[in-house]
Amino acid sequence: MAGTNAVTVQVMPESPDTDLEEVEKGIRGKLTKAANIQFEERDIAFGLKALVLTLAWPESEDTDEIENSISEIEGVGSAKIEDIRRAFG
Repeated sequence: MAGTNAVTVQVMPESPDTDLEEVEKGIRGKLTKAANIQFEERDIAFGLKALVLTLAWPESEDTDEIENSISEIEGVGSAKIEDIRRAFG
């Protein structure tokens, strides 16, 4: 039986002018296998903010799909998985 992973991803916009709400909508549309997606904005420097998301991801699915799918979204400079943990419950 496959479990679920709790995954934290940092998404860097292409510029400080990138609309993070539009990026968030794009992520929700791309990550159809994810559940319980939560978003938080994190200040980086000089007005640049990163979008940090935590989501439930099926253990049977490759996590590279998360980074690759997010990187395809307009306005995204990079996407990097910061943490993966096995979720219980």
